[in-house]
Amino acid sequence: MPEIIFNGPAGRLEGRYHHAKTPNAPVALILHPDPEKGGTMNNRMTYTLFQNFKDRGFSVLRFNFRGVGRSQGEVGCGEGELCDAAAALDWLQSVNKNASGVYVAGFSFGAWIAMQLLMRRPEIDGYISIAPPANLHDFNFLAPCPNDGLIIQGDADQVVTMDSIHRLVEKLVEQRGPAGVDFRVVEGAGHFFQNELDQVMGHVNDYLSLALSSQDVAA
Repeated sequence: MPEIIFNGPAGRLEGRYHHAKTPNAPVALILHPDPEKGGTMNNRMTYTLFQNFKDRGFSVLRFNFRGVGRSQGEVGCGEGELCDAAAALDWLQSVNKNASGVYVAGFSFGAWIAMQLLMRRPEIDGYISIAPPANLHDFNFLAPCPNDGLIIQGDADQVVTMDSIHRLVEKLVEQRGPAGVDFRVVEGAGHFFQNELDQVMGHVNDYLSLALSSQDVAA
């Protein structure tokens, strides 16, 4: 997978990119966990999501937020990382001008940034939000959420509480209807899904199969 460097709002950003062989393939942007807690684009979940989208025929990009690895700038406490994500999506779309779909996926802090990006970018067709930190960050920006998507949560998460996730899902269901959010719980899984990565990817693939088939019908 080629290493790339592209321009971000605070300097150059480092990423890894796979370009699909199929013309007009859908694209996916993968966002990593909290930089202030050691999160990078090489995080296990972030890397596995990247590989999963690649295997499904997507053009896919993962990258380091500002101040991480070889990415320039300083940690931006959320606002800066959202700007980085928007710049990354700009770059991804610039090399995939005729993409058949646009998806964003994030883990933990990256899920929070991904769902904020939804509010800025109406071209996003769907999202995958894994362990979104609903008890640590404000999700009131979802007013209303413009897209359907998938939320995955472990019921033994030591960082993100189930109560906060249930409140987030209830809010999304009120906005989008029962079919608007695909909520999956992984039994016994902690925040990092140490032994449940295959289960997580199974849920991701279920969601993508449904989302892509619905997109084909709509087209």
